[in-house]
Amino acid sequence: MLRAVGLFSRSSLEAPTLFSSLPHQIHLPNPRLALALAVPPQIRTTIFAGFMIGKRTIMAATSTTASPKLLFRQLFEKDSSTYTYLLADVSHPDKPALLIDPVDKTVERDLSLIRDLGLKLVYAMNTHVHADHVTGTGLIKTKMPEVKSVVSKASGARADILIEPGDKISIASLFLELQVRATPGHTSGCVTYVTGDGPSQPQPRMAFTGDALLIRGCGRTDFQSGSPQQLYKSVHSQVTTVGEEIQYNPRLTKDEILTSHTRR
Repeated sequence: MLRAVGLFSRSSLEAPTLFSSLPHQIHLPNPRLALALAVPPQIRTTIFAGFMIGKRTIMAATSTTASPKLLFRQLFEKDSSTYTYLLADVSHPDKPALLIDPVDKTVERDLSLIRDLGLKLVYAMNTHVHADHVTGTGLIKTKMPEVKSVVSKASGARADILIEPGDKISIASLFLELQVRATPGHTSGCVTYVTGDGPSQPQPRMAFTGDALLIRGCGRTDFQSGSPQQLYKSVHSQVTTVGEEIQYNPRLTKDEILTSHTRR
């Protein structure tokens, strides 16, 4: 049983080095932990991981208990312990959808699911540039050239859409609005995608953190421009400020983070 004891704070994590020397991915025997839904029904913000370009909105015509329009699936690739996320607006006639962090080994599974659900894939998005997170996007493009690839400009990678902090991608007339937050530290180009908080946005809000924040830890910081100090700052300034509800999220539970560090 998960305990939600509150988000960790600077006082409880005294040194930025807490984030160093952690495994790149942490595989838990119970994948349900990553759903991060062990919260009271009245307070639900979900952290996963998980555009307006230059303040310009990019429009594309896309469940949580409070948002029946939103179809949500969490998918898992066991070899790399990578989570992929599928979101779609099933209320729109086209049922537009997006994938976050697709993996090459499971592209056929993901595309088959999209077909079975009658969705139209619009975006293949990446939180950062590591092989376990970006390989699927290129493969999807070879099969579906019309799908737009999305990655941060700071990553140095090529994509159809290069995003920066503050950008947004909106799906289905602003129903689902993903806000881009820079969360470097695991890599210099990491971003976190956060759903909007307006009245038309899905509730609970969701944040897709990639490897900036894992369950019981975070991504390693000892290669590809990683920095434990920068990652510490990213988590506290960008992820733990999504809303006060995140104190009920197991990815942000003080005991879980500290246990991960002491176990190493």
